[in-house]
Amino acid sequence: MCERGRKSTAMSNPFAHIVEALDPNIPDHKFYNLSKLGDPRYDRLPFSIRVLLESAVRNCDGFLVKRSDVESILNWKQTQTQSVEVPFRPARVILQDFTGVPAVVDFAAMRDAVKKLGGDPEKINPVCPADLVIDHSIQVDFNRKSDSLQKNQDLEFDRNRERFEFLKWGSKAFQNMRIIPPGSGIVHQVNLEYLARVVFDQNGYYYPDSLVGTDSHTTMIDGLGVLGWGVGGIEAEAVMLGQPISMVLPEVIGYRLQGTPNKFITSTDIVLTVTKHLRQVGVVGKFVEFFGPGVAQLSIADRATIANMCPEYGATAAFFPVDHISLQYLEQTGRDAEKLDYITRYLKAVAMFRDYSNSSQDPDFTQVLCSTLDLSTVVPCCSGPKRPQDRVAVSDMKTDFEACLAAKQGFKGFQVTPELHHVKVPFQYNDKEYSLSHGSVVIAAITSCTNTSNPSVMLGAGLLAKKAIEAGLSMKPYIKTSLSPGSGVVTYYLKESGVMDYLFQLGFEVVGYGCMTCIGNSGPLPEPVVEAITQGDLVAAGILSGNRNFEGRVHPNTRANYLASPPLVIAYAIAGTVRIDFDTEPIGESLNNKGKEVFLRDIWPTREEIQAVERQFVIPAMFKEVYEKIEKVNERWNALNAPSDKLYTWDPKSTYIKSPPFFDGLKVHIYIFSITNAYVLLNFGDSVTTDHISPAGNIARTSPAARYLTSRGLNPRDFNSYGSRRGNDAVMARGTFANIRLFNKFLNKQAPRTLHLPSDETLDVFDAAERYQQAGLPLMILAGKEYGSGSSRDWAAKGPFLLGIKAVLAESYERIHRSNLVGMGVIPLEYLAGDTADSLGLTGHERYTVVIPEPLTPRMIVDIKLDTGKTFQVRMRFDTDVELTYFHNGGILNYMIRKMSEN
Repeated sequence: MCERGRKSTAMSNPFAHIVEALDPNIPDHKFYNLSKLGDPRYDRLPFSIRVLLESAVRNCDGFLVKRSDVESILNWKQTQTQSVEVPFRPARVILQDFTGVPAVVDFAAMRDAVKKLGGDPEKINPVCPADLVIDHSIQVDFNRKSDSLQKNQDLEFDRNRERFEFLKWGSKAFQNMRIIPPGSGIVHQVNLEYLARVVFDQNGYYYPDSLVGTDSHTTMIDGLGVLGWGVGGIEAEAVMLGQPISMVLPEVIGYRLQGTPNKFITSTDIVLTVTKHLRQVGVVGKFVEFFGPGVAQLSIADRATIANMCPEYGATAAFFPVDHISLQYLEQTGRDAEKLDYITRYLKAVAMFRDYSNSSQDPDFTQVLCSTLDLSTVVPCCSGPKRPQDRVAVSDMKTDFEACLAAKQGFKGFQVTPELHHVKVPFQYNDKEYSLSHGSVVIAAITSCTNTSNPSVMLGAGLLAKKAIEAGLSMKPYIKTSLSPGSGVVTYYLKESGVMDYLFQLGFEVVGYGCMTCIGNSGPLPEPVVEAITQGDLVAAGILSGNRNFEGRVHPNTRANYLASPPLVIAYAIAGTVRIDFDTEPIGESLNNKGKEVFLRDIWPTREEIQAVERQFVIPAMFKEVYEKIEKVNERWNALNAPSDKLYTWDPKSTYIKSPPFFDGLKVHIYIFSITNAYVLLNFGDSVTTDHISPAGNIARTSPAARYLTSRGLNPRDFNSYGSRRGNDAVMARGTFANIRLFNKFLNKQAPRTLHLPSDETLDVFDAAERYQQAGLPLMILAGKEYGSGSSRDWAAKGPFLLGIKAVLAESYERIHRSNLVGMGVIPLEYLAGDTADSLGLTGHERYTVVIPEPLTPRMIVDIKLDTGKTFQVRMRFDTDVELTYFHNGGILNYMIRKMSEN
């Protein structure tokens, strides 16, 4: 079991002797005092590993958590390199609605399956507390109007009523599941400002707050000293049902920060610099723990920004241990003074309170990066045009974009012929003539938890807007501007500080509280703009303060997308293009003083100016006022009627919520798996993301999903997005590999299509897979490096499973996606070192037989035989014994159903 409602096991716990009261006057409030273990190894452990150790000590029952697991963690300095597996019980789980809806759908279907097997369906119930924040549904349909927020929220409710009613049913039917209604904010910002405990006080025990979440940017909470990371929705469901996470003890990389940022630098500039550096040195699958005197120069919002981008540099977690600044943040965000007292006393008692200026506290790390980041050397920067790790200094943006125009098609290339580099396409908008060219900004969005949680960059954007208006600058009306704060607190302090009016004058009116443009919910562009882009085959640009800019994610018509700080979003929107050198070229001409050139340096606010406004206007009372009413403030949510039955009554007419086929025909006996003469459905290169595999954005009108929805009587305006329809497997299977930027080697071009090998026909991916399945033919995927990078999207594993894909063969995997494949019973195969599809001469036209011996062991090497007679070896990426157990059961959910039925 997890924490809420969990009975104490102190009587049977071999470490009961180190339990003591935090306050002698309150003997019922105890804690496991790890400092009393009397083991010198404890004080040398990284702070993040101390959290894992505390969980193992407190939950040690000799069954799910053994004394040997505690010893393995204490002995981390030796075991970290030995692939030692240990269990971890996080204190809680956090979900957003795109992943939360399918999780609740799975729970409802699992109840049905347990009942069919003769078990008690109500045993399918979260025993670990889960918070679900509805933040991914709202889209930027309306902008630049004072009523844009209300219109977008109304449309969100109209589109998603079925989903919301289903979620409200789930909050009643299942215990320990709290729903934060739509319009409240972005999951990670709400987590940081409200949900995070830092230290739990539960069932008479104090212990560190920790969590896993169904979103890769769950790591944002690491900036507050709460250990957390993203997992697939499938794994999160198992944790909610009481399964500990089985994890290989990670290496911990120490990343030293020093120096003070200069006055023109934002947290976004720092995080993009950190992202590029850590990506280059390689921290994939590891914990990164920050230390050094430079950490004390960063606010919690700054640290959270760095931790948020952890998936972009590939680490599992990016941890900033709690220090005095963490406590100041808790006070600033309205946390109770009594809680602050016990948090401080507990963390100091167990040696988990950090003084970054005291090097004697520095623990042992696997490795300390040899190149320390001096914050004073950071310069303003963006990232793009297609990946978050591709940092570009602002001073180089113009030359870099122009180089990308000419470069070969790829992550840094668009392959535009030189004679077309300066083409201009005129168009009419609101009875005035404008023109677009390569690099023209058509989307400018202040969005995403990464930056909207940070008062310094949000107020910086507001102050820049104020100075821009006062300097007589304006913005072209056809640019789709939007401001989507991560919580109501942001709107509060922007208004109180007086900068909101200036943001509105530039076009940055609040359009909603949610991920919006960052997740691809950018809404439609003006039709004349789309026509001009299409006519000129233009590389139009989106500029957003988000964390992801993969191809096809932000908007189908913006081929170049750059991540930037909120002030830079405004700057590039005013300029109207990314082809500008702000050092030498004016950002615009003043309307107040006609013809006067205004440079960005003339209007850019300094850190000192921003911090002065922040100190005055970001106050605890705001946080208390907003969050005291967060669960009841949405009247339309409150008015929703939801059934109270413990088993869900599926509506066959619904196009949003459908009972999934994952458990059809499930038997009590163990699942047996084999792959013989499989065809390759798709043949990929490197960096295929979960956005390519399972897009979250708009449903193209010619797609298989669109045809399905049309057959159910829906008009295109009612299609909504793939993300909003994750409760319907029929839509999601058809949306698998439906990204218009999908590059398949079989076709040698970007398209959501593939070659049906038996007939040599080019078909939509779903249609080809359906033909294979009707013929009873198993399927595989071939891929290069970093397969499944990007969002922790469980449908990127569920969808391929439903298409009949039995295995993926890749050079390497993103951590969460590999776990999701395992959770669905899809075999992740990995080429041996030095092998690739090219080196082995694989074209994808062969048929593949995967030889699976018995007994299986973690990470074992197996043979693949081709119909050509060739045989080669690969590694089977089941990394732990627990994962092999899931595989033998056909996936983690099947395992849980059998386990619950037996009990």
